[in-house]
Amino acid sequence: MNLLKRKLRAYKNINMIVYQNVSKIYNGCKALDRVNVTIKAKEFVSIAGPSGAGKSTFLKLLIGEEKPTMGKIFLDKQNIHFLKDADMPRLRRKIGMVFQDFRLLPDRTAYENVAFAMQVVGASDKEIAQDVPQLLELVGLVDKLNQFPPQLSGGERQRVAIARALIHRPPVILADEPTGNLDLLNTWDIIRILQKINQLGTTIILATHDREVINNLGKRVITFDKGRIIRDEENGRYIL
Repeated sequence: MNLLKRKLRAYKNINMIVYQNVSKIYNGCKALDRVNVTIKAKEFVSIAGPSGAGKSTFLKLLIGEEKPTMGKIFLDKQNIHFLKDADMPRLRRKIGMVFQDFRLLPDRTAYENVAFAMQVVGASDKEIAQDVPQLLELVGLVDKLNQFPPQLSGGERQRVAIARALIHRPPVILADEPTGNLDLLNTWDIIRILQKINQLGTTIILATHDREVINNLGKRVITFDKGRIIRDEENGRYIL
């Protein structure tokens, strides 16, 4: 665990995420409209708003899944949409993704799901054997590492997904509605884990429409409505 904490804390050189006058248009409709945002390293930021407000588009642009119709997006001072296709995997290793639907391999154990993600990028057997148990310990699942996703609760599956998102020790974690399929108890377990990861030095961007979660975090809240930022407040609340 100490080794893992040192590695996570070592990522403190991602200075900012910057959106400069960013718009995204689909079939004549503006999913994002002239968005200007700066997110500092180590922040915990909630992206709020109703369905269709632009939250998911905001995240997709950051990981290069979509390109802006107008404007620029910088990660660590690099305009990510000037990157060649061959450089995109390197960008995405700086950003861990956590999804609402977990996206685990059902025929692999918790350990194997995390290990597989390391194998894909060429990690050695020694690295996998050292790091996977530490990652699962961080999310409170070291005792469930040999269980398959169908044997785990929804909250436990999301914890495996978070462990997998941490395999590159990314300086940024994007969590897109990570508690949308969970009950209240498991929701707060996931939020506490994200807070712990943030305390280790990782920037967290949480996209959610869960008003109770946002209002109890006491962190920065950026609220979208119809593709525009209508509120950006430190220690904010979700008010629409």
